[in-house]
Amino acid sequence: MASSLYFILPALGGYTLTSLYLLKNPQILHKKKRAAFHCTHISHRGGSGERIESTMEAFTHAVEQGTGMLELDCHLTRDGHVVVSHDENLLRQTGHDVTISSLNLEELPLQKDRLEVTFYAGHYSTGTDRKITLLEEVFRKFPKMPVNIEIKEDNSLLMEKVSNMVKQYDREDLTVWATVDSTIMKKCRRTNSTMPYSFSMRRGLQLLLLYYSGLLPFVPLGESFLQFYLPRIINRTYIPEERLLKNRMVIYLIEKCTCSSAMRIRTSRRRSKQEPQAS
Repeated sequence: MASSLYFILPALGGYTLTSLYLLKNPQILHKKKRAAFHCTHISHRGGSGERIESTMEAFTHAVEQGTGMLELDCHLTRDGHVVVSHDENLLRQTGHDVTISSLNLEELPLQKDRLEVTFYAGHYSTGTDRKITLLEEVFRKFPKMPVNIEIKEDNSLLMEKVSNMVKQYDREDLTVWATVDSTIMKKCRRTNSTMPYSFSMRRGLQLLLLYYSGLLPFVPLGESFLQFYLPRIINRTYIPEERLLKNRMVIYLIEKCTCSSAMRIRTSRRRSKQEPQAS
């Protein structure tokens, strides 16, 4: 056993030093990111804590406040229009228990005039604009603003319409595919492989494992953006009865593990020599 340590310890030490060096100098193995923009501030649903979420008023306010990117979710109406809404079922947002896919555009109800912020219990956003907006309206009003589009449902027609609209408005370098589902992400990339894309949930967990195992410097990454919800702002909407995840020490450890400045910087500066192809 003692003799084997003479081989194991130098190998482990060499691996650790090499990993740390390459982590600080990723350009040795990987090309530097050449994204059309860099973003550190994203307005979730257009800044849902300040105006009624996903409305043109919310997006306009976020842009006026200097946001770096608009984040939104898209769904398809029965008559084929791409609309901006976090939920497919409109009960929470409008008080009407109906789905977007079951209604034509002109049948969509207005949103509530006071809408509780999902990450801030007891806090309500207000505004004069309650209309569910079209994705095309966002593209028209903010032609140079980066937009992160989350696709929540496995809907090929929706992906195709979003892709066509992105091409129509010449926004392929400013519009990002996003989804928590890796299967949906593969389909999004097959639909339009020229758009940048963010980490899915599974890929995000893989990123953490690669980082803390020291393997990250050796692995090519095709993703351009990493988003993460801070545990301290997650309320009952996401973890209704999970007392463990409400423990301050647990939240502190999660944030330390997932929000490492070194990991964010190294990930943002890298681009693989060969972008993985969608499959």
